[in-house]
Amino acid sequence: MTVAALAACGSTADTQMTVSGLNPKDFDSTVMGKKTELITLKNNNGMEVCLTNYGGRVVSICVPDKNGKPTDVVLGYDNIHQYADTLNSPSDYGSSVGRYANRIKDAKLTVEGKTYNLRPNDNGNCLHGGGNTGWLNKVYDVQSKTDSSVVFAITSPDGDNGFPGTVKATATYTVKSNNTLDIVFQATTDKETVVNMTNHSYFNLNGDPSKKGENQIVYINADKFTPADKLYIPTGEIRSVEGTPMDFRKAHALSEHINDFSYDQIKNATGYDHNWVLNTFKNGKGNDKTVAASMYSPVTGIMLEVYTNEPGIQMYTGNFQGTGIACKHGIKYPKHVSVCFESQKFPDSPTKYAAHTPGWEYSNPYLKPGQKYYSHLAYKFSVKK
Repeated sequence: MTVAALAACGSTADTQMTVSGLNPKDFDSTVMGKKTELITLKNNNGMEVCLTNYGGRVVSICVPDKNGKPTDVVLGYDNIHQYADTLNSPSDYGSSVGRYANRIKDAKLTVEGKTYNLRPNDNGNCLHGGGNTGWLNKVYDVQSKTDSSVVFAITSPDGDNGFPGTVKATATYTVKSNNTLDIVFQATTDKETVVNMTNHSYFNLNGDPSKKGENQIVYINADKFTPADKLYIPTGEIRSVEGTPMDFRKAHALSEHINDFSYDQIKNATGYDHNWVLNTFKNGKGNDKTVAASMYSPVTGIMLEVYTNEPGIQMYTGNFQGTGIACKHGIKYPKHVSVCFESQKFPDSPTKYAAHTPGWEYSNPYLKPGQKYYSHLAYKFSVKK
């Protein structure tokens, strides 16, 4: 989609700017015949989250640093034009990804014995539900909103990007008093299909996204991960992290191994872009009260803790950043500037689960009529002085 598909934004005069420096009027527009807007959520402890219904996206998250300074900790754009201009400024920044986050091999899906051809948009595979024509680039309806919560809703018709079934889904974002951004994804379908929703925020806790974020200290509560081939499709192996650069059971800086190209998994991705098998998920049930992953900035003292009920989490370290595109506040983001923590069913679960691949038995992506999809993801912020 190009900016020609957008209606002109109104005047910026007499507009109350957000704490993160956004002008809400820069998000007032019409995309694909639907109104877009900027929604600001707050609590009483210095947290502000700005979202847009275009892609159900998080645009900014402001939290206090160790000195009490409001700090925006996610990447993005500062106007609806760039978000919607998928030709010149493509991104999944902060989006509510669906209907299937991550990759499906060969863009093929088998449901009830029938094979469906999905939209290939990543080396012949289907990534994030079809990318530019997936949910991340659709305008969600604002079902309800308060000062601290918003519910985005979307209806995906049967055949959308090749997927079977009409799916009705919601993404509920709530700012809690303990500086947590709590996210609940829910969905139903009228025909068996696959659903795997997540949030795709890019976190930089340092307060200066013009510089690399390799100094950020990461912990992942996982003994195993799913190795991938050169096209980021899992091989089917469930491998121990022991003795590899994938071991984050003891928190350490990304810089320790992120450029270690002697390890094929790092070399193939030019950084981290992998799925970890979470220890918080056991016997078919996820524990969303225990930390699945965390990240800390020694610069600002800001700590991020991630919680989820899902079996896997994808850590992606902005390996495709460094495009030279001017983003929020005109900043051009360098490679390895940020980290995504995407809660999920394992990548390519429709293929691996259907083939009864060992280790994928608890990563069932299929949703049938009468069932309710539920996925919980929480990003909790604090200060470590």
